[in-house]
Amino acid sequence: MDIQTIQREADERMKKGVESTRMEFNKIRTGKASTALLDTIRVSYYGNMVPIKQVGTINIPEPRLITVQPWEKNLLGDIEKAIMQGDLGFNPSNDGSIIRIPIPTLTEERRKEMVRLCHKLAEEGRIAIRNVRRDANDKLKKSEKEHIISEDQCHTAMDEIQKLTTEYVHQVDELLKHKEQDVMEV
Repeated sequence: MDIQTIQREADERMKKGVESTRMEFNKIRTGKASTALLDTIRVSYYGNMVPIKQVGTINIPEPRLITVQPWEKNLLGDIEKAIMQGDLGFNPSNDGSIIRIPIPTLTEERRKEMVRLCHKLAEEGRIAIRNVRRDANDKLKKSEKEHIISEDQCHTAMDEIQKLTTEYVHQVDELLKHKEQDVMEV
């Protein structure tokens, strides 16, 4: 395998690691309404479990309120039940045409717990990126051992992989910093 292919694969996998961390952060409640909070909720729709955004319109009319307007009125009960069972701590109310989900304010203790979870998720992201670095370095060493690339080329390529690793770990750290500020903001 040539150096460019190894570096390109490592770059793509590291990007996916950062994106995965971003997606995990989006699922964490900050005390503000966000449509991403409902991304994990699935609703039974004609025998299939589908994401809630595929059965209705999700809006945020106020900073601490999410509304879900189903495209079919007969889904109101199923959507309300799915939100309650979603383990997000929400208590939706149904007025016959729309579901209102008030977002409760987070206590200081709960905010700190969320920050700890954010740190754990960020560390998992960093570990994933470092694993990609390790795999890429192993491929480079193997190519060197098989005399496909020279020792100098191997070391230069490993330095480039390290630069990518540092860049993507920094991106995860930035995501963590912003999410921490969001969570701790009252």
